Amino acid sequence: MGAEPLIRPAGKLYEEDFVEWAGETARLLRSGRFGEIDVEHLVEEVEAMPSRDRRELRSRLKMLMVHLLKWKFQPERRSGSWKSTIDDQREEIEDLFDESPSLRQTLPAATLVAYRRAVTRASSETALPANSFPAECPFSVAQILDPEFLP
Repeated sequence: MGAEPLIRPAGKLYEEDFVEWAGETARLLRSGRFGEIDVEHLVEEVEAMPSRDRRELRSRLKMLMVHLLKWKFQPERRSGSWKSTIDDQREEIEDLFDESPSLRQTLPAATLVAYRRAVTRASSETALPANSFPAECPFSVAQILDPEFLP
């Protein structure tokens, strides 16, 4: 029982339906049909994977720091949903580290970028001027990730 032939050329499939392309590429790899694989796009996707993980880490750090800033600078408005978001983001970041331990090496740089963006978002969400927040992140990386830490 052989594998079914491609319905469309792999390069065209990539452009038209990424999810279908990925499934088809996996099927071709599993069946050992390496000559039919869209190698150019496969290489592009493999090379892009670390960037996606770093982007996700920065995004989760930003949301975590937004809520840490709100917690610190608007204590009268603290809520269970803020605490829940803090906890959720920390858990998701730990999951990222479990899947890709080398991401921990990017934490200092990711924190710098994420903090600048967090200040902008926290300012927008709190109606406090951006200069109400410290110019540099007031939390250490250890504090940011510590499940017990709240400012």
